[in-house]
Amino acid sequence: MATRELSGPPSILPLYAKAALPMIPGASLLPFVPGSGKDVPELELVMPEVTFDAKSLAAYNRVCGFTLRDAVPSTYIHVLAFPLHMALMGEPNFPFGAVGLVHVNNTITQHRPVSMSETLSIKVTASKLRPHAKGKQFDMVAQAKAGRTIVWEGVSTYLRLGKGDPSLKVQHEKVEDPPVSATWRLEGGLGRRYAGASGDRNPIHLYDLTAKPLGFNKAIIHGMWTKARCLAALESVLPDAYKVDVQFRKPIPLPSKVTFGEEISKDGIRFAVRNARKGTPHLDGTVVQVAAKKR
Repeated sequence: MATRELSGPPSILPLYAKAALPMIPGASLLPFVPGSGKDVPELELVMPEVTFDAKSLAAYNRVCGFTLRDAVPSTYIHVLAFPLHMALMGEPNFPFGAVGLVHVNNTITQHRPVSMSETLSIKVTASKLRPHAKGKQFDMVAQAKAGRTIVWEGVSTYLRLGKGDPSLKVQHEKVEDPPVSATWRLEGGLGRRYAGASGDRNPIHLYDLTAKPLGFNKAIIHGMWTKARCLAALESVLPDAYKVDVQFRKPIPLPSKVTFGEEISKDGIRFAVRNARKGTPHLDGTVVQVAAKKR
């Protein structure tokens, strides 16, 4: 596998513009436009010295509901890795553009708390394409190290809609939702606020006008905001080392009113986000404790 080292995070806006080009008929024939590959390229992108900006982290904590403190939310490290996701998906030999992909699952493992005074090395690779009931899917696999120690890992599963294998359709287990502990009102501009704090300016999250060409009547909130907001609600009961896995179900249009439910047991934490009026499932997640790594 080839490795490419970056001196800093690539700019997101040009990457989104490049990611949208394959949607233009014939544009994928251009040598710099994603869409020419048959499978995900074997390429590892690395940022060797990633530091935390206090102002940016504070803005992220405010929009997601985290306490302002020295420990960095595990979802914020995903924010730092995300530009590498986009850069890798922007490679000319990537099989399709990033715009239009569906983020269906995200797993984060925090091996120990990360302090904002630390410097990390972050790398991102992609798995090979694999079949899905509604198309093809792949994983963006990220890893963060402090020195030689892996402190954080993330796996984001993306779905490319198209011809799929219906036999792979997943039947969601019908279990009782966890008890509701909070109701959240999500204002219409939340997607823009989160985009400003995270850098993820996918047009489906910004305005109704920019979401409609991509198949949404209204702007929808980022799935990673929803995951982060859930972890913020659970902040006081999270162990130092944990694995949090979520399935993104139905998108949340903006504005919306949703409920948050949680259930804590000896096996871990189960949580869910539902539409407050219809009960539409938006997110299901679990947290389990893992063995902590020493500094």
